[in-house]
Amino acid sequence: MAESRGERARHWRYEELPGVDLLRARYIRKSFVRHTHEHFVIAAIADGVEVFHHGGTDQYAGVGALALVNPDTPHTGRAGVPEGWQYGAVYPSPDVVAAIAAETTTLRGTPGFVTPVLEDPYTVRLVHRVLRATDEGNALAADTLLRVVVTRLLRLNGGALPRREVRTAGARTAARARAVLEERMAAPPTLEQLAADLGTSPFALLRAFRDSYGMPPHTWLTDARVRRARRLLDAGTTPSEAAVTVGFTDQPHLNRHFGRIVGVPPGAYQRERKNVQDARGGLSVASGAWQRNGQHSTRTYGPTSEGTHLLRREATHSPRAGGTHSPRAEGSRTAPSCGTPSVSGSPSDSPGSPSA
Repeated sequence: MAESRGERARHWRYEELPGVDLLRARYIRKSFVRHTHEHFVIAAIADGVEVFHHGGTDQYAGVGALALVNPDTPHTGRAGVPEGWQYGAVYPSPDVVAAIAAETTTLRGTPGFVTPVLEDPYTVRLVHRVLRATDEGNALAADTLLRVVVTRLLRLNGGALPRREVRTAGARTAARARAVLEERMAAPPTLEQLAADLGTSPFALLRAFRDSYGMPPHTWLTDARVRRARRLLDAGTTPSEAAVTVGFTDQPHLNRHFGRIVGVPPGAYQRERKNVQDARGGLSVASGAWQRNGQHSTRTYGPTSEGTHLLRREATHSPRAGGTHSPRAEGSRTAPSCGTPSVSGSPSDSPGSPSA
């Protein structure tokens, strides 16, 4: 777990949940630059408030809310109150979400989230229970709870994502520029050189790229470099080697950008993920311990009976599969709120919010 001046974060994987990244974090001064994720972001706020710029406006997620970001969607992240925010997050891949949607909802097309913030303390609690189940090595509970989380969120706030079609000349130019930057990531051309190669002007390319991908080429390139560095680190490449391979000048250069996008330094990221078996024993707080008003209690769960109960409860408490109802409209703002979660306690070992 990476810690710095009262902030702490852990980014890891659990081998029994393939295609899913996991995060716990408590941030106070952390500020995430504009970036994207290849996976979905499902971040359950346990304390404080997170603000993230998404879809042209600031979104506020406080206690009992979830920050929800679709893949390849530019967003930022920062504290909305002086004491910061803490959260637990799961990052399921598009394939994982699509498979669950096909089995448990009537959504057609590519499933995704309609609005970026959802007030739902029940699902917030479920997300933290997914994380705790991975700590305990309870694969059946982790898998069951994750499926209930995704199903519930798609029923409450799901819809088919619009297909991104490259129609205009500017969009086609932006796509060609992106392909060049991906191919020449370690030694990219200047904006002027790139524009000349594509037969356009620097300003026209800049505008087309921002319209298509939500950020200018140099910001997108940094984001893409960090993505590729993550894959290299997962494959066992050292941080120093990964830094040079993706085009950063050295490891400190990678460290700076990696932390502002992923939320932890590359070394800590790699240590947690290098051996997912070791992660089961690496708890900083006793597994299952929940804290409320200074008191701790321990809960244990029988995965089979719990899973059956949750699925039955989901069938009665959730809207009809495939619905797009959401308690919040796109772009709406919730007044920042602080305090103890309204659900039955917040996991003391589950600080966190989206690495957004």
